[in-house]
Amino acid sequence: MSGEYPPPAGAWTTGLCGCFSDCKSCCLSFFCPCIPFGQVAEVLDKGVTSCGLAGLIYCLLLHAGVWLLPCHCLYTCTYRRKLRAAYGLPPEPCGDCCVHFWCGPCALSQMYRELKNRGADPADGSRE
Repeated sequence: MSGEYPPPAGAWTTGLCGCFSDCKSCCLSFFCPCIPFGQVAEVLDKGVTSCGLAGLIYCLLLHAGVWLLPCHCLYTCTYRRKLRAAYGLPPEPCGDCCVHFWCGPCALSQMYRELKNRGADPADGSRE
């Protein structure tokens, strides 16, 4: 988020369906979600989890979901909770896991944009 004003406290900087405000993260989230998820996880875990490892786990869980329950939703919703806790963000009306189950790419793109708008750059793993 450019400009002189800090992001609002206790509020998301973009909506769940605001994907087109950052087309790069939108496209990555829809067509190759393991990359932005790994980047988000690395930032939220403060470098303890690597982008590659988190992305690999996400990819394995995503493909396991073809035969099992969508396990990747449980994994990604834990990082959404971490993001909300870090910035005091309100939950979505239907809950973190439901958001990732029904709107996974949009939720992932929103998380990526949120970190970027708050001074972290998920693309290079930098934290604010």
